Amino acid sequence: MSTWTQAYESREDLKSYGDNGLALFALALHFRIDDIDSVAAESITDGHDDKKCDLVFINEEEEFAVLAQCYYSTKDRPEAPANKASDLNIALAWLLQRDLQEVPERIRSSAQQIRTLISQSKIKTLYVWYVHNLPLSKNVSQELVTVQQTANTILQHEFKESKVQVHALEVGADRLTEWYSESLSPILVDEVFNIKVNDGGYEVKGGNWSAFCTTIQGKDLSRAYKKHKLKIFSANVRDYLGSRSSDSNINNSIRNSAENSSSEFWAFNNGVTILVHEYEHNSKANNLEVRGMSIVNGAQTTGALGSLPRLPPDEVKVQARFIKVKDGDADLIQNIIQYNNSQNKVEASDFRSTDKIQKRLKIEFKSFPDAEYEGGRRGGAESVIRRKPNLLPSYTVGQALMSFHGEPTVAYNQRSAIWTNDSHYSKIFNDSTKASHIICAYSLMRCIENKKINLAKKDGLSKNDSAQLGYLRYRGAIPLLCSAITECLESFLGRTVPNLFRVSFGQNVSPSDAERIWAPIVDICLALSNQLLPALVDGGLKSPTKVRECISNFSQLIAATAQMNRPVYEGFEEKVKPSF
Repeated sequence: MSTWTQAYESREDLKSYGDNGLALFALALHFRIDDIDSVAAESITDGHDDKKCDLVFINEEEEFAVLAQCYYSTKDRPEAPANKASDLNIALAWLLQRDLQEVPERIRSSAQQIRTLISQSKIKTLYVWYVHNLPLSKNVSQELVTVQQTANTILQHEFKESKVQVHALEVGADRLTEWYSESLSPILVDEVFNIKVNDGGYEVKGGNWSAFCTTIQGKDLSRAYKKHKLKIFSANVRDYLGSRSSDSNINNSIRNSAENSSSEFWAFNNGVTILVHEYEHNSKANNLEVRGMSIVNGAQTTGALGSLPRLPPDEVKVQARFIKVKDGDADLIQNIIQYNNSQNKVEASDFRSTDKIQKRLKIEFKSFPDAEYEGGRRGGAESVIRRKPNLLPSYTVGQALMSFHGEPTVAYNQRSAIWTNDSHYSKIFNDSTKASHIICAYSLMRCIENKKINLAKKDGLSKNDSAQLGYLRYRGAIPLLCSAITECLESFLGRTVPNLFRVSFGQNVSPSDAERIWAPIVDICLALSNQLLPALVDGGLKSPTKVRECISNFSQLIAATAQMNRPVYEGFEEKVKPSF
């Protein structure tokens, strides 16, 4: 069986990020991220003036952020240097507390965004990670206790009205081994459970699976959670969201019904679905013996019951399905997990993967060189761990298309909603959407991302290069520039573009070749990117009105300078296949 070190060392795409490649790998493992390149372009802040912030990852839709300090040792050592963990105290102060005008440009946009989101109660959890490849240690653990206290003190002082949970964590070799195992196996808890089933039950069988359906007592779920915590949810990508004191919060409602309406709990609750290795029902003893347990659906029910101060009363009953898959059929297990998590925003694109447009696009992509598209379906563990080199990840495709079609605020702020909101989805995925057009839009976004990464690595930046990197360091800068560039297509092509969906580089161009076609256009446009800054500097990429104003000014400047750039534009025009 492979190890996390083997998986990490095989990731050629992560080597260019140095020590930060390990943090990206950890991020991908823990949060099931299959497009790490876009994350890297947005989140890596490492540099001479990073104030100990190597990586700042912000997920507004899922309401969490990750601040990471990274260290990779090429030698066998007993533990990681503890001073690198204590550096996170400095990182927290600069990210959350210091005057924004004093914060270095490299991390200023990250600091501004995370502060705004915390103030608006849109960040509920802050993970502070010290990521390294050595054994966990007591010295580092003690330093991280101080880091957690520092974070809580700053939050209480600077953001009095916001309630943010802080998790300071040493992500070393031991934890990476655990996360790697979780990504490979849907069932981590492998012990035997004996569950009372006084109300009987029945069995249902399918082609390669069988299930036992019954009613169980809530206290059995509570005990399992109290003993195994989040491992009991190893097949459930949502885990347990916690219980906030709000009537609208489902987890708090579950607790309230268990405590105050116990006899009606079964009627109020949707029940749980549990993956198991084996089960055996003894009707005479009213007992269900189960080996292995991973709750696929019902994490909120289980977590809420398990977080009660006492075991729930006998009257609290829960409908339960125990599913066994023969021969560990990985594809079937993945489908069971996905289709039992319809409430999960992280898996939003999966629920478009069966519509006719996605099916057609997946077939179309087969005729393109070095391009693979999974038809809206997110990749599984293989995509996270090993990364398919030619894969166009579904979420990034959605963001690229939304940016290309003039909605950068949606592309940046509503990554999941692109797939769940019918209006957003139909705007970019319709009968006019072709694989060739997706490659065109996707490669533009990738071209800009790679431009940022290359500028950040470059020594001795010129004044112009510094200004361009300064623009690209603003959060939301990449989708905004994508939209600005497509707004100027008529200037580049010297003709009207009545239908953006017809813009492509034809049937034989790979995504990497398409990037090279875009590169001269991106270079010209980046030189004028200061025109777009007003849409980013005050509160981030939020205001469609500011976006429209900035893109209008930008496009006018492109039009005014079109003559001097005509040779570049003519070369680009030759590559755009359809005539309009």
